[in-house]
Amino acid sequence: MNLILLNRDDFIAEDRVRLSGRRLEHINTVHRAEPDTQLRVGLLNGKTGHGLITQIDPNFIELTVVLTQPPPEKLPVTLLLALPRPKMLKRVIQSVTSLGVKQIYLINSYRVEKSFWSSPLLQPDNLHEQLLLGLEQARDTVLPEVHIRQRFKPFVEDELPELCEGTKALVAHPTSAKNVLLEPSQPTTLAIGPEGGFIPYEVDKFAACGFTPFSFGERILRVETAVPAILSRWLPI
Repeated sequence: MNLILLNRDDFIAEDRVRLSGRRLEHINTVHRAEPDTQLRVGLLNGKTGHGLITQIDPNFIELTVVLTQPPPEKLPVTLLLALPRPKMLKRVIQSVTSLGVKQIYLINSYRVEKSFWSSPLLQPDNLHEQLLLGLEQARDTVLPEVHIRQRFKPFVEDELPELCEGTKALVAHPTSAKNVLLEPSQPTTLAIGPEGGFIPYEVDKFAACGFTPFSFGERILRVETAVPAILSRWLPI
């Protein structure tokens, strides 16, 4: 936890917060904080700054906070991600959030097993927890939006054309012979498939919406490796 995320409900005064639960445990066990210790804090969907510990109790901790800095810039990428297997989904959501993606679409694909859609991880509270972990890692505060689209064809035909309008539309496809120049500052809609990639029918449906298939190289990567590897191309240097 590189940033202590605060909620509006944490404030007991204009510049003072009281924390308990997971954040209290983390401050006590990881930071081993004492009164007058300064910690990095940030208000969810707001600014970042520092908090000075003023009181430590077995059940809570109080900090005086000063929030003056904007969060890091978001990545100019809307990610369309074929739903990964549940065990992998946690890591992928955290990585994507840490990298600064703010619009995430979990979509269906022929190679996505139907059972994946029944995973408890797709419940809003469980997704929210993984998003928070990603924000804390990256010292970010702006919560991404996660959209779940379980039907591939209606999403691609009815929603995707408007969604990708005005962006560079790309679909990662391991068997594509084409490599493309990724422009970090250009708004991009990026589709990444499941293990084995999208099937030809799905690639054609993306192409009909203006997507360019591209290859990330000769190596075939797992989704949990491919997603951060590709997204890192948009990170500012």
